[in-house]
Amino acid sequence: MKDIFEWKRLLFNDLPFTFLAEVVFRTIIMFTVVLLTLKFAGKRGVKQLSIFEVVIIISLGSAAGDPMFYEDVGLVPAILVFLIILFMYRSVTWLLGKSKRFENFIEGKVTCIIEDGQFSITTFEKEDLAQDEFFAELRIKSIEHLGQVRNAYMETNGAISVFFYEEADVKYGLPIRPQVYNLRSTIIPKTGIYACTFCANTQTLEPTTGTCTVCARKEWVHAIKTRRTV
Repeated sequence: MKDIFEWKRLLFNDLPFTFLAEVVFRTIIMFTVVLLTLKFAGKRGVKQLSIFEVVIIISLGSAAGDPMFYEDVGLVPAILVFLIILFMYRSVTWLLGKSKRFENFIEGKVTCIIEDGQFSITTFEKEDLAQDEFFAELRIKSIEHLGQVRNAYMETNGAISVFFYEEADVKYGLPIRPQVYNLRSTIIPKTGIYACTFCANTQTLEPTTGTCTVCARKEWVHAIKTRRTV
């Protein structure tokens, strides 16, 4: 009776032992490719997870899945992949602790998006974050307008951190509720305080048009000064 477990095929799939050297090379290359792909894809693609956690999930998921389904993939090469990925992970983590420049390249830096209730335009435009998506993040935190926000930061994992003004310090700001924000226009109907829809700068404007003193845009919405309720 034929042996149910053909051990040579099960462990090595009839591949020569020297194939393990190719496995080492393939794994290092693919680990690096996945790491760089996620790094350049931007923070929002891996929100709530570090880049390393995503790399480990993708790499180990593939390494574990293929030997389970395909008989032409040996178990020993897959186990070797696990060990190499662990080694690469430990090595990159060690480099992060030793080199600030490498840490900034891989993980990025914390970015200030809102400064004193207004967009920090130079940094906000660099982030792969649409304004609507950002407003949705703020609305989840019960924020009605940017005059309630002292600072907002894009963290290295893609999350948004918000620091609020004290109630007495809340100022006029750009409304972010859709039914109010969508009333934006280039026409100023009456004298009042308006917020630029691009940079959130607030100005007192007279009819009928106005130009933002910060970004030179001309689209406005009536600013509001309601206090934050949780």
